[in-house]
Amino acid sequence: MPGLRVLKSRDEFEGEIYTSTVIVEGDDLPASRDGAPTAEIGRARPRVDGRNRVTGRAMYTQDVRLPGMLHAAILRSPVPRARVRAIDTKKAEALPGVRAVLHRFNAPEIEFRGEKTLFRDEVKFVGDEVAAVAADDSQVAQQAIALIEVDYEILPHVVDLEEAIGPKAPKIDPDGNVHDAGEYKRGDFRKAFKDADVTIDVTYRTSTQMHNALETHGAVASWDGDRLTVWESTQAVFGVRNMLKDALKLQPTQVRVICEYMGGGFGAKLGTYKYGVIASLLSTLQKLKLAGKDGRIVALEHESWSNSGQGRWAANPTGPSNTLYDIANVSSTAHRVTTNAGALSAFRAPGYVEGTFALESAVDELAVAMKIDPLTLRKRHARSLTDPRTDNRYSLKRLLECYAIGAHEIGWSKRRNAGMRGSQPHRRRGLGMATQIWGGGGGPPAYATVHIETDGTAVLRVGVQDIGTGTRTAIAQVCADELGLQLDQVTVRLGDTDAPYGPGSGGSVTLASIGPAVRIAASEVREKLLVAAGGILEMPASELRIERGSIVSKGARTPLKEVMPKLDNSTIIGTGIRHPNPEKLAIKTFGAHFAQVEVDVRTGEIFVEKIVAVHDVGRIVNPLTAASQVQGGIVQALGFALTEERVVDRGLGRVMNANLEWYEIPTSMDVPEIVVRFVDVPDRKANNLGAKGLGEPPIIPTAAAVANAVANATGARVRHAPMTRARVLEALAMVGAS
Repeated sequence: MPGLRVLKSRDEFEGEIYTSTVIVEGDDLPASRDGAPTAEIGRARPRVDGRNRVTGRAMYTQDVRLPGMLHAAILRSPVPRARVRAIDTKKAEALPGVRAVLHRFNAPEIEFRGEKTLFRDEVKFVGDEVAAVAADDSQVAQQAIALIEVDYEILPHVVDLEEAIGPKAPKIDPDGNVHDAGEYKRGDFRKAFKDADVTIDVTYRTSTQMHNALETHGAVASWDGDRLTVWESTQAVFGVRNMLKDALKLQPTQVRVICEYMGGGFGAKLGTYKYGVIASLLSTLQKLKLAGKDGRIVALEHESWSNSGQGRWAANPTGPSNTLYDIANVSSTAHRVTTNAGALSAFRAPGYVEGTFALESAVDELAVAMKIDPLTLRKRHARSLTDPRTDNRYSLKRLLECYAIGAHEIGWSKRRNAGMRGSQPHRRRGLGMATQIWGGGGGPPAYATVHIETDGTAVLRVGVQDIGTGTRTAIAQVCADELGLQLDQVTVRLGDTDAPYGPGSGGSVTLASIGPAVRIAASEVREKLLVAAGGILEMPASELRIERGSIVSKGARTPLKEVMPKLDNSTIIGTGIRHPNPEKLAIKTFGAHFAQVEVDVRTGEIFVEKIVAVHDVGRIVNPLTAASQVQGGIVQALGFALTEERVVDRGLGRVMNANLEWYEIPTSMDVPEIVVRFVDVPDRKANNLGAKGLGEPPIIPTAAAVANAVANATGARVRHAPMTRARVLEALAMVGAS
């Protein structure tokens, strides 16, 4: 077995561990075997929790029912900005069944998400929390909310980004509306622009996309003495635990957070919000400039402006410009603009969808100006095996293979610069493509335990959560493969802060973080099992192996369920610890999407006919669940590209399409043919499993690929997403297309 070395005790460690034992570091396992499917890894297995999900047996947060449970409702601001001068709750409190009412004048002082109070004196967007009610049932709670009277002093507001940065805009933050959100430079980009043969200077706009997870936000809280248990739909049970214990001034051991099943999050559920604490107490505007000389991109300047609403951060859209291509001279600046447009939260690949839409559209425009095939231009800047921002070598980069596979699948050789005839006289057909870069390497801390039951089955316990991505199935496959069990012999326990610590499920880090720890834990159990079985069978452990749930020796096979009862109630447990990523190594994921579209030049309607997605994400543990991740990301990206747009009335500060009738998300009738391919090569330098993340990459390049296909089909460039019919017709009119 690997040697173990004590690092720090629990009290010294930053980020609490699940038990009071010491934290240890052992030798990592060697890199996973070749990319060929093994007993489990690489097999297209149906989700182990699929039956529970579709039959209603899965317990979601909304399904939790506790004895004597109260129901909460929140009163939200009807105006975008106002000072709360007074609140009258007498009528609400007098309503039978109402148990408690909280508001800024009676709530305890709680620091949460940068605020010093739970209910602030100045509401800053429509929907901001004003008060909360706890009642015997949800109907009474809603009735009570309607009886609360609030005296608002209306204040000037602004919700539009361009208006917010103007000289006459009301100051929403004391230090102004515009905040620096990031800056990066390399090379002499000004000189490079001056010396360039071709320069383009264009502005792209993207709209705010809503998350629309199938399961809404929510929490159920219960106290048992001084210990709080919270069931919450979250991507990060430990993240929620830490936020709650800080807000309520509790110890980590006093808060337990459970999320066994959840119905999607897409970044918005990486922590808790005020509803979690209340339950416990009761667009981007981007300017991008590119220059080319001698058939290469010699300089890139990217300036972005993001409407962060009342968010305290902004997703920086300049990331792809800084790292995707080997360009010698780069300058990027990001600005975060505060408005009264509501709070900002992360959305799948935050900033990278918007940034890639701008960057990859500009690369195509530059290719047209330089009279170079867009794919050829990209290849010239994608060959480097070194991260241009850090100068660290990539652990693995197969982007050129992504290009080759995608070009073949879409029929890129048939592409014409002036587009092609469509299926009808008034339609034009075009091909477009775009590139993707993202992280996804994962890392520590992440822990796993595996123990063998008396019937020979294994129980795997981890502190991550399955947000609908198939994590439960993938880590069960890793465990079964390393142990030598069949998949149905592994039970996964997750989504509980009483389990070993696990990272939040966001940023495409879950499998790459927890998978290596699972493999180590399973390996330790396998070694212990073989030693124990050797004693019973009177054979050296070196002559034994575990295969399909049985101890196998020369000419004999003994099921584990027969071996375990002979161990005198001994418990066999293995612990896995995720090791740090190698230093001076850039662990990234790459990909390319190709789109075929038709455009009706009379109506401006875009018909996406086919999307080809090729991704380089290391080893594919489960091709079935991996493909579903890509398909889901593409569907979300098509919404961003074509239909999804939050509409905010400037005068009222209110979202005017806050329902699924007017906020149009793609349905099954809108999904085109989707071809998914993987460069299935283990990244042995990244971790012992060779796998990297896949949650974010599929949503990143699709919108840009569609925009480039529209431009190829019609000669008209739509620089504003979503590319609605009106915007397409406006672009067609500018080039006189018909």
